[in-house]
Amino acid sequence: MLPAKYTFLVQSLLVSGFMSFMVSGVITYLNLGIIPRFFSIWIHAWLIAYAIAYPAILIVFPFARKLSLRLCSRN
Repeated sequence: MLPAKYTFLVQSLLVSGFMSFMVSGVITYLNLGIIPRFFSIWIHAWLIAYAIAYPAILIVFPFARKLSLRLCSRN
């Protein structure tokens, strides 16, 4: 078990992984359809997307959190 201070890093790792996996799968399907090498192409696209998504979420999330707190009611 990891200490609670790593929650943000673990949460970011999981969210970026799940989101990049789903989005890369949909985009791969829309561009290619179901072809014989679909899964290997999808996984390749996902690994590239994941490598971009994790650092991006680490940078963007704090700004998104502050903006969402400003946009949402505190009631």
